[in-house]
Amino acid sequence: MTFALFAGTSLLFRLLGARGVRRFATWPVSAAHGLAVMLVATASAHFAPDGLGFMPGHGSLTAMVPPFVPFPSLVVWVTGVLELAGALGLVVARTRRAAGWCLAALFVCLLPANVHAVAADVALGGQAPPPLWARLPEQAVYIAVAVAAARWRTASTVRTVSR
Repeated sequence: MTFALFAGTSLLFRLLGARGVRRFATWPVSAAHGLAVMLVATASAHFAPDGLGFMPGHGSLTAMVPPFVPFPSLVVWVTGVLELAGALGLVVARTRRAAGWCLAALFVCLLPANVHAVAADVALGGQAPPPLWARLPEQAVYIAVAVAAARWRTASTVRTVSR
């Protein structure tokens, strides 16, 4: 579901760019905004109780945290805040580079939770976790988009020095 949200909003933003909305004139910027929309949705799950919708809630996400990580509930709260901050950072051109690098690092740090969820058969929102063969490539796409957002230069982020 999260990948569909990311892909659908990225495509929608790029279509808006093709229709003349300059903010979405490129795929990297459109994908960064799509990732931001997805992050707002996933971050909201960090603060919601289980059973409110198609997304897992705080309890399910806490169960995903591997046993070697201390204070799992706090970690879920903090990662939710980091996802929201990253989403905001992606939509602001001046902060997109830093947000992209920070989100790429966050996504890498979240990989053990995805592995643990599958290995421990942790139910997410009452459903079995997606298999690793599906989840890991999806996570790799998010990392790649975050890195692309960090590396992409727009006219507003490149300073021109005139002599």
